[in-house]
Amino acid sequence: MTDKEVKELLEELELKPENLPKILESDPQVKILNGKVGQIVKIDRTENGVKVPYYRIIVEG
Repeated sequence: MTDKEVKELLEELELKPENLPKILESDPQVKILNGKVGQIVKIDRTENGVKVPYYRIIVEG
């Protein structure tokens, strides 16, 4: 996500980055994305035919 997208998301949800669910930097998908600690990633999942976004902050591990 871009810095602008992250800022808008956090304002909309009234959250701080540390309040988001976490994903480890060692996660295979984070490695594929070349994600870095502190970045926020958007994960799209399909549930009952509906695309649902999930957000995670990358942490050490």
